[in-house]
Amino acid sequence: MTEAPNAPLAAAIARNPALVREISEHPERFRMLTGERPTGRLHVGHYFGTLQNRLRLQDLGVELFVLLADYQVFTDRDISAEIGQNVLECMADYLAIGLDPERCTIFAHSYVPELNQLMLPFLSLVSVSELQRNPTVKEEIRSSNRPQVNGLMFTYPVHQAADILFCKGNLVPGGKDQLPHVEVTRDIARRFNERFGAGKAYFPEPEILLSNAPLLLGVDGKKMGKSLNNSINLGATAEQTAKLIKGAKTDSIREVTYDPDQRPEVSNLVLLGSLAAGQSPEEFAAACADSGGAGLKKAVTEAVNEFFRPIRERRSALLTDPGHLMSVLKTGNEHASGIARQTLTDVRRLMGTDYYPLGNA
Repeated sequence: MTEAPNAPLAAAIARNPALVREISEHPERFRMLTGERPTGRLHVGHYFGTLQNRLRLQDLGVELFVLLADYQVFTDRDISAEIGQNVLECMADYLAIGLDPERCTIFAHSYVPELNQLMLPFLSLVSVSELQRNPTVKEEIRSSNRPQVNGLMFTYPVHQAADILFCKGNLVPGGKDQLPHVEVTRDIARRFNERFGAGKAYFPEPEILLSNAPLLLGVDGKKMGKSLNNSINLGATAEQTAKLIKGAKTDSIREVTYDPDQRPEVSNLVLLGSLAAGQSPEEFAAACADSGGAGLKKAVTEAVNEFFRPIRERRSALLTDPGHLMSVLKTGNEHASGIARQTLTDVRRLMGTDYYPLGNA
């Protein structure tokens, strides 16, 4: 019987409550891979959408690997002059929010060549048609607005499988959009084990930890993006934050309510304010009920600036010493490289390509 297209999502949703419970009870059993492409500054959407959850899992005791996927920048853009600065900014963001290099490994694609080499044998385990019909790849191609795409775009899911499996990651956080990539990784792990594992499961089949983080829109009511000038960067000043929120879209109804379907722009501001204030959206809206759009924006500005004030102070201090930031990344790169070398050595042995006597060369 052919599996329904939504079966993996249904299975992930059904599995999620038990998975959350297992992580809370036995965090030491999990190794999580997460990260982002260094294509611009991180913003409040990243913080409330993913970064805050990383901190929670780190504090629980989950072993955390955070990838700066610099090679993936080239899937949909041609220039690389800003990558170094973007990496530096990301490092400052990570450390300022509380990611602890003593408890997590922060590393970059381009400095862990053994990880990237894993993509070659992994490519032999998937078909071209599987990559072509991957819905996440299709969406990335559509949103890139490019007349043609390069080969790296099609190998994106396989490269991501190498990201996850090089450290034998068994947990990947994400939403339903990331599920197709995780399914490719599970397929690659299973096929490698069946073909080369001699009856043993060398690679784990990772699970997705579905996020229930609320989706924040940009101040223009559209999807928040690094390059769209519609987001509040983590490093924005209080004045820049106030200006962005002041220019945010609202509507003509004076009473402030939380109604995402009927009042998406107002509700988006309410949601942002509530996340920063540690309240439910309904509570935050009730406190601003008679304030109108101007009063709502004032309340959101105060909440956001107060919440991010200590993070911004730490971030500014960290950026005065870029050498320290790069030393943290260097340490993470070295740790990840050591793990990747061992994994690649094992893969060569299992595949029978360890015939050259490197030790006697």
